[in-house]
Amino acid sequence: MGTAYTPGLTISADTVIIKVRRLPLKGQVLVDVGDEVEPDTVVARTDLPGPITTVRVAERLGVEPREVTKFLLKNIGDKVQAGEVIAERKSFFGLFTSRVTSPINGNVDFISEATGNIGIRHLPTPVEVNAYLKGLVIEVIPEEGAVVATRGVFVQGIFGLSGEKHGRIAVIAQSPDEVVPETKISDEHKGKVLIAGALAHWRLMEAAKQVGATALVTGGVLDSDIKRLLGYDIGVAITGHEPLPFTLIVTEGFGEIAMAKRTFELLASQEGKEASVNGATQIRAGVIRPEIIVPLEKKIQLEDLQVPEQEAFAVGELSIGTPVRLIRAPYFGSLGRVSALPPEPQEIETETKTRVLEVELVGNDRVIVPRANVEIFPHE
Repeated sequence: MGTAYTPGLTISADTVIIKVRRLPLKGQVLVDVGDEVEPDTVVARTDLPGPITTVRVAERLGVEPREVTKFLLKNIGDKVQAGEVIAERKSFFGLFTSRVTSPINGNVDFISEATGNIGIRHLPTPVEVNAYLKGLVIEVIPEEGAVVATRGVFVQGIFGLSGEKHGRIAVIAQSPDEVVPETKISDEHKGKVLIAGALAHWRLMEAAKQVGATALVTGGVLDSDIKRLLGYDIGVAITGHEPLPFTLIVTEGFGEIAMAKRTFELLASQEGKEASVNGATQIRAGVIRPEIIVPLEKKIQLEDLQVPEQEAFAVGELSIGTPVRLIRAPYFGSLGRVSALPPEPQEIETETKTRVLEVELVGNDRVIVPRANVEIFPHE
């Protein structure tokens, strides 16, 4: 049998983190290479064009479409206010007047003599992209954005909710296997990134929500509690846009699972430091992991961004007994150990052939899954 390798979550006490910060469409870049940035520093800005509202002017004035331009008070490109008269027709020697007003604030986008309609484009929506990290701008992407780099602690989770935020780390668990009671959360945790232990139950998440915590990092979570928190079921394919006031990051999986000792001790050592967090998760092609990043507290120089010796655990060798975590449905988040590594490809449910492995799950159930569906689990 050839040696088999599989990825795991990256956990590093000292590494270089690089993020591309890009606008959804072309705009103005506000930083230069070498600029120091904070998480809230705006690196690029643009305006997202508003939708168009069509106004049936000819129909409302009772005229032929080709005649509509005679009665318009506005031209293409003119600004209009909601309620402002944009067309007017007088009849019977001026005794009767018909008027058409704009339903919105915006700009006249088009005038059609074929239909007698005009289009008013809503005011643009300003879009800004911030740096997300404390660090340095190492590249500018003209009219699109910038590349920001920093150096420090980098921890990935398996699952998360909500998007990018930042705040100072506060440890609320005494050990990685503690199930933290909600009474440990108080007003002093407003704006903080809270590090819990083995399970963030619904009451703990609700307490974090009520005090205005920035994020909650936990070893495990129950899917029923997530549904209760959000009010609806959520899949694990893509997350990051949930309407939560705080970001949730799960480091180990679903259920009451102690946070890996290495992960807990590394995060606990950063207590009081500013962290950037993101709960966005994508399990399918183009895997995205939720993350906690704690940049160096000192002023970052370009020489700091040379890749250091890394204490990272991202790739490992599979063998019998290797602890693994399953990362695809229907076993997403389940833990176990490799019990067999068949050398030949086998046919799976999709009727394709691929290399598989057998996993003995916690609870002694055995399942056969594609090797791409597991990652090495750093349990110590």
